[in-house]
Amino acid sequence: MSMTTPARLLSRHLAAIGLGLVLVAAAPAASRLTVRERLVPDTKVVAATIATKDMAEARARIGGTLVRRLVDEGQRVRRGQLLAVVVDDRLTFETRAYDAQVAAAEAQYANARAEYDRVKPLYEKGWYAKARLDQAEAAAKAAAGALEAARAQKAAAAELGDQGKVFAPEAGLVTAAPVPLGSVVTAGQSIAAIAVDRTVLRIDMPERQAGALKVGLEVGILNGAAAGAVRTGTIEQVYPSVASGRVMADVAVPGLRNDRMGARVRVAVPLGQRKAIVVPRGYVVTRFGVDYVKLLVKSGKTLDVPVQRGAAMTAPGITDGIELLSGVRAGDVLVRP
Repeated sequence: MSMTTPARLLSRHLAAIGLGLVLVAAAPAASRLTVRERLVPDTKVVAATIATKDMAEARARIGGTLVRRLVDEGQRVRRGQLLAVVVDDRLTFETRAYDAQVAAAEAQYANARAEYDRVKPLYEKGWYAKARLDQAEAAAKAAAGALEAARAQKAAAAELGDQGKVFAPEAGLVTAAPVPLGSVVTAGQSIAAIAVDRTVLRIDMPERQAGALKVGLEVGILNGAAAGAVRTGTIEQVYPSVASGRVMADVAVPGLRNDRMGARVRVAVPLGQRKAIVVPRGYVVTRFGVDYVKLLVKSGKTLDVPVQRGAAMTAPGITDGIELLSGVRAGDVLVRP
């Protein structure tokens, strides 16, 4: 076997280098991109709050002392479930007083009725005058009326005492139960707040951008921890009132969790279309935390130009693109690294 001479090795190396130079020179011509503005969806990222369409309040109907509280935050309740009991000691004393009044009225009625039953047969035998019978009958009727009034007062006092029971007005999740056991409460005070099982994402936007909010508009969900795998929602209601220059809207999201009421979720609200510079992701390289593109200049050379990277997005003809906020302009020619 013959040995390869150094001259032959040198010629092979020079041929390989020449072929590489040809490939390098040809690659940029096939990987050039002329920058131009494209129409892309204009979205605004806002923070939405997990809220309920209806917030029910379980309130005390009478004043008194909270002696029982059967629920706490985070528990689910059904409609009509007993949540707490408020007791007013004055009603207990009034009920006892009415019990005594009923007993006295019953005794008076029994005595008047017995007197009437004694007078009536004697009147029929002619021993008593008609006036005596009428007097006994009137006394019996008055005693019966007094008994009925005493019983009604006792029933009213018992009913008023029964109003110390606080029931859940709707089914849902208890989000607040701020009154501790043994506290003195007033009539109408909230014992528990219940988030009804109808949860939405509530967004508010500046008044100048609220014109884009329409019922049925699809909204993107950027962090879906609360929404599970759902990534979109639909605006179901736009509130007509403006508060502090902002407009609210409710977004319906299937499967939205309601165990973290008030939690924030980032959503992207479409506002229309705008012009933007979008390039394929492969044209942008990152070195030491700075993004660069290769810009082709008139001399045919390329320059590494720093750019400001925006959000990832798609555009007509670009499926995996990045928006460039600064560093290039329409008409520039880029070369793929």
